[in-house]
Formats: sequence, structure tokens, C-alpha cells
Amino acid sequence: MKAEHNERVTRIGPHTPCGNLMRHYWQPVALVDEFNPALDPRMGIRPVKAVRVLGQDLVLFKNAQGEFGLLDRDCPHRGADLSFGRNEGDGLRCPFHGWKFDVSGQCVQTPAEPTGSKLCQHVKQRNYPLVERSGILFGWFGPEDSTPPPFPALDCFTAPSTHTFAFKGLWQCNWLQAFEVGVDPAHASFLHRFFSDESLDDTYGKQFRGASAGDINGERWPMTKVMREFDQPKITTQPMPFGMRLTALRPMTEALTHVRVTNAIFPHTFVIPLSETMTITQMHVPVDDTHTYWYSVFTSFAGPVDKEAMRNQRLSAIDLPDYIPKSGRHNNWGFDPEEQNTRTYLGMGEHDINVHDQWACESMGPIQDRTREHLGTSDVAIMANRRNLLKAIDDVEAGKLPMGLAQPDIAAQRMGPNTVDGIAPAQDWENWWQHAVASKRANAPWDAALPESQS
Repeated sequence: MKAEHNERVTRIGPHTPCGNLMRHYWQPVALVDEFNPALDPRMGIRPVKAVRVLGQDLVLFKNAQGEFGLLDRDCPHRGADLSFGRNEGDGLRCPFHGWKFDVSGQCVQTPAEPTGSKLCQHVKQRNYPLVERSGILFGWFGPEDSTPPPFPALDCFTAPSTHTFAFKGLWQCNWLQAFEVGVDPAHASFLHRFFSDESLDDTYGKQFRGASAGDINGERWPMTKVMREFDQPKITTQPMPFGMRLTALRPMTEALTHVRVTNAIFPHTFVIPLSETMTITQMHVPVDDTHTYWYSVFTSFAGPVDKEAMRNQRLSAIDLPDYIPKSGRHNNWGFDPEEQNTRTYLGMGEHDINVHDQWACESMGPIQDRTREHLGTSDVAIMANRRNLLKAIDDVEAGKLPMGLAQPDIAAQRMGPNTVDGIAPAQDWENWWQHAVASKRANAPWDAALPESQS
């Protein structure tokens, strides 16, 4: 990639080409859990958080009625930091001169002004529309006079709250290298390679530890075994209204092939299977040019999600309240050479594969220098996504709506998208995976049906 193109796709602040593109899509801002006093006791006293999204400094707060407000962080009086404001239940008050703002950003009091002053009626802080879905607060950062597209009706946002669980984590790198992990099916055979397989009886909520759908001579194979033993996938991409579908085939015998279908939802979301009945939808929101929060929604097509179990599995690897991983460059991501020799390909833990992806992304540097790459055939999805990204940036500069969920007619459609990880008949794998996802949807305890055009 040329250096100028790398700059074009990685810089996301206000008025940058990629930043202007990003502002056509709903963006995750915070987990609702971040306002849970059981996880952050400060929230029981004062539900106010400083947040940073797309290079913008913002303040997120909750009033006594449970309504959230997302405002620019600098007070419109003289620029003091509103994240230190006094949450008085009916608004956020700047401690500098007492100016007070409600969740809409309207100034409701300017107490130092003369009695009868109407100044506050003419002052409104920029606020950003918020939508709460599946335990995540999403913000809209388009121009003030713009209308956001409908919030997308993906599986993870359509399933009832009982069947979804959301989590997040901070990576010290640019958004694009974080996202590109998810559109790289080949890496799973190496980065996440385990030299032995765990019992399938204890795989709930663990990535790559569950069984692939289907069997070989009646034997269920863990995903780890498939990825380890068949490491030359044939990868193809298919354009979809939301972005692209990825298919990775790993021939196993003359009669059987492993098929893994995942999806890239433009611009920074991927949807992958966790098990036969659960998917992961992971978004990569740029904090700024060199920091990224990933947000994951786990969606169950079977029983309710055990939120406590899944939260506890992941809390051990991060520090609250900002969801910062305990592993990182400062401690070599927990690298253990003995483990690398005997238990895992990477040597950075067997229980949290997020650390594996974190290392791959962060070790590239804050912003990957793509001029030094040498891409291969297995990088077909990476190349396709970059073409889409550059074209979408060009479309925005030409005054057009970019692809995918920025377009109202596409965002309004009910779409899954479908995923699968399974062992299929080699000559009939396409029908097999379509039948597998149709069966999963038909047996879901919530309305998981898709329009025929999206199946």
C-alpha cells in the first residue's frame, strides 16, 4: 500500500477523509455496564464518564430519570472540562461558573449572570443522539443537521437482552489493524493454535474451544483440532449489501471439508461463530488514531446467555473501569517461551485468545506501516476490504453516501448475517451450511427469521 493511502485509511479525527467516512455510521460509545455501581462504585455516587471517540473528547452522563446525555466535553462558556461536572440529577453543572446542561445539551442555568438573564436560552452544547442496544450505548457523530440512518437490525441487536452479552477492551493501536484480524481467516490456524484440545464439556463462552458442527465418523472435532490440522484454507469473498461474506474451506478428506463462513460489516465490524448456537459480533471503534476499543456482542440462538459466567471469564484479563488489558507491551503480553514450546503456537496464554489478537495488532506499532507488507493469496479478504475502504472514502468526498449501513434502505433491512463453523460434505458444502443456519434460526427461542433475500 502506498504511504498516502495508508494515511488516508487510518486517520480518523474530525475533517479527515476516513474520519468523515466513520461519521456516517453509528459508533459504540460505552457499555451500559460501565454505569453499574457493582462494577464501578463511583457510578453509584456520580454517573459521569469522560469518553473519547473518533478523536473527539466527550462527556457521557445519566440523569435521575435514567436518561443518558452525550455532550462535547468543553464547556461552551470558557472551555472547562465538563467531565468533572456536578451531576445534579436533572443536569450536569460546570464547576467553573455553575452553568448547567440537561441531557439534550440545553443550558438551563447561568447563575453568575444578573437576575432575569436569558443568556442560557441561547446557549446549547453540542449533543449527540444515543441509542441503547444489547448492553451498548451507540452515538451518532454526523453533522448536526444530518439525519442518521436507521439503527441496523442485525441478529445481535434483534435478539432479546436475555440472549446477548456485551464486553469491550482497549488496544493500543489504530482501528484498521484491529479490524483486519477479523477479516483474516488464515490466522486462526497459527495465532490461535493449541497443541492439545480441551474437553468439549467445558467450552462455554470460550473461543475456538467448542466443537465444529458435524462430525467425522461420528466423532466431534474441536475447532482447535480443525484449525491445527488443516492450515491451508481456500478463502473467497462475496460482496453483500452490508459489506462482504468470507468463506474459508479446509479440505479434510475426499468426502468431507471444513467450512467456516464469517462476515465483514463495513466499516469495522465482523461476525463470526463462537459455537453452533452462538455468534460474536465485534466492532472496532477508533478512540483516536492510535487507540481502539473493541466491543463484542455474544448472541445465543439457544438458551439465555449466562452473563455472569461470561463476564467473569473476561474480567480476569482486564482492569476496570476503563477495560484496559492486564497484558500488553509493558509485560510482553505475558509471553512464556516454555508455553510456546509445549502448549501453544504463540505462547501467550490458553484461556483468553483476545490476548493473541491484541499482540498481533499492537506489535505492528501504533499505526501499521503498510508500505512494508508483502501480501499473499491468503490475504484476499484484506485486499478486498481495503479496496472497499478507499472507494467509500472517495464516495464521501464526492458527496455520496458510502456503502453498507450508512445507506438507509440497507440499514433498515433485517439481516443476520449468517455464520457457520462445521464439517460438511465436500461436494455439497454450500447446501449443508445453508441448511445448518436455517435450522439454527428455526430452533431459536426468539424470532430469528430473516427475509428470504437475506437468508
